[in-house]
Amino acid sequence: MSEPTVAQATENIYASLKADNADIDVHIATLKAALAREGLKEATFDPAKLAHNNRAGRKLMQAYFRQRGVTVTFSS
Repeated sequence: MSEPTVAQATENIYASLKADNADIDVHIATLKAALAREGLKEATFDPAKLAHNNRAGRKLMQAYFRQRGVTVTFSS
């Protein structure tokens, strides 16, 4: 089985967020590993796909991911 790409890990996180954060920590760890494999420093998310697409929701997501070692940015 191959390792998931950043895009696949990001899609898993979107699905987890829609499922009330089910297994979110596992998906963050997978994303962190995928970022390291691909040599990227940050993950970019589409705010339209987030459950809470407001400033507070985005800042909370950034803080939660930062605590787990992943820098999050949002596309415009």
